[in-house]
Amino acid sequence: MSKEQAVSFDDAISLSLELATTKPHRAWVSIFDALGRTLAREITCKKNLPSYNNAAMDGFAFKYHEEVAELQIKTTILAGSVVEACLAENECYKIMTGAKVPDDADTIIPFEDCTFYDETKAVLPSSIKKGNALRLKGEEERIGSILLAEGTCLNSRDIALLASQGISMVEVYKKLQIAVFSTGDELKSPWESASEDEIYDINALSLISLLAEHGFVAHSCGVIPDNLEAATAYFARMKQYDVLVTSGGVSMGEADFIERALLANGFTASFHGINIKPGKPTMMGKMGETIVASMPGNPLAAYVNAFLFLIPVLKKFQGQKKFNFSTIHARNAEAFNVKSGRVNLVLGSFKDGVFHVFGANKYGSGMVKPLVSSNALWISDEKTSNIEAEQELNILLF
Repeated sequence: MSKEQAVSFDDAISLSLELATTKPHRAWVSIFDALGRTLAREITCKKNLPSYNNAAMDGFAFKYHEEVAELQIKTTILAGSVVEACLAENECYKIMTGAKVPDDADTIIPFEDCTFYDETKAVLPSSIKKGNALRLKGEEERIGSILLAEGTCLNSRDIALLASQGISMVEVYKKLQIAVFSTGDELKSPWESASEDEIYDINALSLISLLAEHGFVAHSCGVIPDNLEAATAYFARMKQYDVLVTSGGVSMGEADFIERALLANGFTASFHGINIKPGKPTMMGKMGETIVASMPGNPLAAYVNAFLFLIPVLKKFQGQKKFNFSTIHARNAEAFNVKSGRVNLVLGSFKDGVFHVFGANKYGSGMVKPLVSSNALWISDEKTSNIEAEQELNILLF
């Protein structure tokens, strides 16, 4: 696909996701190292949740009947204790939260709901519901039910669920190997000294940080030389990576040779150019089995386009089932304009249900401050030219 044939925003989303056709190899990891990893097989319930009837609150456990009013305390049951059923008529257990409830009790009255109690007896209120404060065996999950699906990216709550099953090792997909490059002889690393004729490499660090925020580890592989032969040799040494991410060198300038260097290494572009602003030059495709994502050189455009097009592809490629972004509703605060005939990516801040556009939507793709000051993104359609105050929008949050 040539640079003149810019695809639509929706086509770019579809074409980029189509690049993720395989899943990584599998590996077993400790539950202590499983946070953020993607499950390679589903997890089923091996131990009922809860595994026995237990008390939801501190109180008195007894066998419900309508006339019950006063109970004698038979014994005390602490969490971790096992007491066999031993209640006589009008007797109860004094029981603590989480303790196993014997089979001859089906209702628990909390201490604070009793009319009176001491060390020997409990006087109950007139209104009691059968089964009160009793957690039944398997009421949350039963043996054989699916707890976590294959493709789940494990969070701290999922880890708690794994721990409830006594699981110490889980099978996950191996982490993607991702390389990040920049282009341009004028670039300097932050630890180097830059003259007035040189600029610092913003994109490498911002993209690596963006990927890390979404659970991916990327390696900085430096700056690709502004030389076709050197760049071609550079990419030839990078085929061991699952994903290559470049920034710069993909527009129409004479020194923008990234696509030619990639083509010399067997690259096929899915698209080169999107009908959007910022980020029209964005290119994605494959070099053999390696996914290549080439972002624009301007830092704002590189960041926003990586967020929209690269992150979902990486999640899908990693084996995750949930990889598309979810929008939320917001009320627009101030009227602003966009250019029709293309999709516009509009930065702003979201707070208390309201979207505030950054700088009246008057900023350049080479800027950094709009990114720093924004936590939200609104995506227009190609027909829209102005947004009114109080208008309802669907936005994405960074």
